[in-house]
Amino acid sequence: LMLFVAAGILHAEPVSESKPFAEKFLLLQLSDGEAEKQDKVLSVAANLLEYYGPDAIDIEITTFGPGVRLMFADNSRRERINSLMAQGVRFTVCMNTVNTIERDTGTRPELHPESIPVDVGVAHILDVVEDGYVLVRP
Repeated sequence: LMLFVAAGILHAEPVSESKPFAEKFLLLQLSDGEAEKQDKVLSVAANLLEYYGPDAIDIEITTFGPGVRLMFADNSRRERINSLMAQGVRFTVCMNTVNTIERDTGTRPELHPESIPVDVGVAHILDVVEDGYVLVRP
């Protein structure tokens, strides 16, 4: 067994507390603020939930830079975001970016109340990928 582990043949799959039966683990990155990119990320998540089933895939969407606009409370895609959240998709938002927006504009944007704050979006991505999630940037 030790030889298999050392050779990388056996590897541990990520464990999801919210989706204990998940077989696929996906992290979608959104760092662009364009409407087309936001729609694409949401569509990819929805398509994969439909293909695998919501219990078989664990999806997180991490936003940073201009991508945090997706998680603004007044985003027109809120209904789609809520639907994905209801199926277990997590949305994380980079607080470093939010703090920069507040510093530059004097106003802190209101975020979706169910978004999950992370200190630094890119560092969070590195940690989640290190845990075994596959990173995709649609």
